[in-house]
Amino acid sequence: MENSLLHNVYNPDVLSCIANLSNDEVFTPPELANKIIDLLPQELFENPDTRFLDPCCKSGVFLREIAKRLIKGLERQIPDLEKRIEHIFSKQLFGFAITELTSLLSRRSVYCSKYPSSQFSAYQFPENKPQGNIIYQRINHTWKDGKCIYCGASQSEYDRKQELESYAYQFIHNLDVEKVFKMKFDVIIGNPPYQMSDGGAQASARPIYHLFIDNAKKLNPRYICMIIPARWYAGGKGLDDFRDKMLRDNRIKEIHDYPETADCFPGVQIKGGICYFIWDKVYKGKCKVSTHKGNTISSQMERYLLEKNCDIFIRYNEAISILHKVQLSNKITMDNYVSSRKPFGLPTTFRGKKNKDNNCSILVYQNGGIGYIKLSEIERNQDWVNKYKVYITMAYGAGEDFPHQIINKPFIGEPNSCCTETYLVIGPYNTQLQAENVISYIKTKFFRFMVLLKKNTQHASSKVYSFVPLQDFSKPWTDQELYKKYNLTQEEINFIESMIRPME
Repeated sequence: MENSLLHNVYNPDVLSCIANLSNDEVFTPPELANKIIDLLPQELFENPDTRFLDPCCKSGVFLREIAKRLIKGLERQIPDLEKRIEHIFSKQLFGFAITELTSLLSRRSVYCSKYPSSQFSAYQFPENKPQGNIIYQRINHTWKDGKCIYCGASQSEYDRKQELESYAYQFIHNLDVEKVFKMKFDVIIGNPPYQMSDGGAQASARPIYHLFIDNAKKLNPRYICMIIPARWYAGGKGLDDFRDKMLRDNRIKEIHDYPETADCFPGVQIKGGICYFIWDKVYKGKCKVSTHKGNTISSQMERYLLEKNCDIFIRYNEAISILHKVQLSNKITMDNYVSSRKPFGLPTTFRGKKNKDNNCSILVYQNGGIGYIKLSEIERNQDWVNKYKVYITMAYGAGEDFPHQIINKPFIGEPNSCCTETYLVIGPYNTQLQAENVISYIKTKFFRFMVLLKKNTQHASSKVYSFVPLQDFSKPWTDQELYKKYNLTQEEINFIESMIRPME
């Protein structure tokens, strides 16, 4: 028992081999769990009064790895191994499992038995605590207008029979945690579920990981460590308020950013990457931001999460000086010239006629090709139809290799044309030459780097262009001209060149 808990050598460790439930419920490999635990002051593991809570147990890896450190750290204070294990398991480690299956897996990992009151458990809990301190209780969502009032789950998706999981996670469903365990916690740590279906079109889902962080803060622990998707950096569905609170919270002491999810979770693809952080209740100051690339930290900087004149988190440390130079020179940005979704009021599903005739003479660029429609079918911006414009798809980036292209290739929209929701419109312009010069700008690495700072998923609404400075489009543009205009150093140029690939 002591060898299995004290040593981190397994042949192999089953928790490093286990398959993920989905991209939304990702198991944490032991090596990664230990990197997150390393963020905590290590003297916590020498204190017999430190209490740890994992509010979203999946495999039990966080509690298991913490148990190893406590067994070693408390050796002097509680020399007897059996008494030490009893103290740790009964008074220091606590968790809420996210499903019945993960409750069994977590107890097996931590207690060496699915049933911790059995003779096979590393510590036998009394019979009135058959789940030990890793508990699972099936609860139901609270429905209102077809949605759960706590997590936003869709009633049509999750209002299920008793024998099926409801995925109503206890920690974020009006649970009085301190009443359940009759104590306060010093450390709340874990890897929460990432999202739930909200019943919208095309498998629409809303994030829920931020709810675990919000509820953890309400418990007022000394430390919070969580690993979550990095989409919150730029907001997103239901995340704007959360992003604003996080960026203004100077108690976040350290954040580790993985732009490429596979560098953190091998074999998993989560758009926008992954991050983990430590929040310290008594800390106030700058945050140490570490960017990971492959197996190394590619950059590290102590800075505030919210830069002046920004409403998002700039994830790349090297980009801060570039952004400051651009903002100092230009006040007008390209987002003012990029349309909103459905620029002509036509949804993605719209299809024009296959052939042009006297009634249907306006070319429509649509998903999968072209068609023809009447002017009367265009619900908005009819005055754009007979002008030149630039079309670009609103979504791009699924499975894109590094370095990135960032956005799709633009093309000129000739007079007497429009598009469906698949595209955004940049412009319009009076001449073809102006539109061509806009495209020359879009193709520069500088332009697409400035988009990258705001674009961390495949979606590219007009907001992602709000750091891109407006230019004079009476002429074409090259990277060399732009680097010179904004007085970029060779180091800054090299970083842009390393991040963005040419757009042929």
